[in-house]
Amino acid sequence: MSHQDNRPDAALLYRWDPRLRIVALLLLAFAFSSIKELHAIPAITALTLFFWVISGLPARRLWHRLRYPSLLIVLLAVTLPFAGGSTPLLNLGPLTMTQEGLESALLITARFYAILILALCFLGSTPVHQTIRAFQALGLPGIMADIALLMVRYLEVLAQDLQRMRRSMQVRGYQGRACSWKTIRTTALLTGNLLLRSYERADGVYKAMRVRGYGHKRPTRGGFSATMADKAAIAAVTVMAIGLTWFG
Repeated sequence: MSHQDNRPDAALLYRWDPRLRIVALLLLAFAFSSIKELHAIPAITALTLFFWVISGLPARRLWHRLRYPSLLIVLLAVTLPFAGGSTPLLNLGPLTMTQEGLESALLITARFYAILILALCFLGSTPVHQTIRAFQALGLPGIMADIALLMVRYLEVLAQDLQRMRRSMQVRGYQGRACSWKTIRTTALLTGNLLLRSYERADGVYKAMRVRGYGHKRPTRGGFSATMADKAAIAAVTVMAIGLTWFG
């Protein structure tokens, strides 16, 4: 497809033009979120599995990224069947599982996992800077793209600062395990110090960028180009999204 990744071992999905990949993800996400009938679940499951296969994303890596978001959806899936509805299915003491609640839980769970897995497959192995530039090529203002790039860059720096500060406190005997006023006060001071350092670093970076002429040069839209295969693929995804919206 696109010339962005010409490696012979590159997964099929990542040869697609990054701009069109983002558009395809948004189309499918909106289509999946519009599903309101249970009979559409097999269709979105099949599509999700298809894109996962062509993405080449390892199952272990996918599961690792799904672990923490799954905590929220599992909580919803357990409570929704008992949250309301007029058609009882099962009585568990004071709780009554209803058909409407169970259907809502199944729909929400299926849509959640389908959209999240699609996002991981479409964007998971793409460098962050390339994804941000693709958004910029789609019309994202240049200053927002630059803010996103700087945030990604300096989140790692802030994490390193936090780790160093914690080690320094531990060397001085701080444990931070017991819940006490002293622990809360120390944590607040640590957070304030980190925020102050972040502000000073951001101000220094901004001044350095201004000295080097930032803001005077018109931002570029990136060097992306879509082939006929890319355009055919986005047309097929558009048809899929429209079909799902109608079917579900």
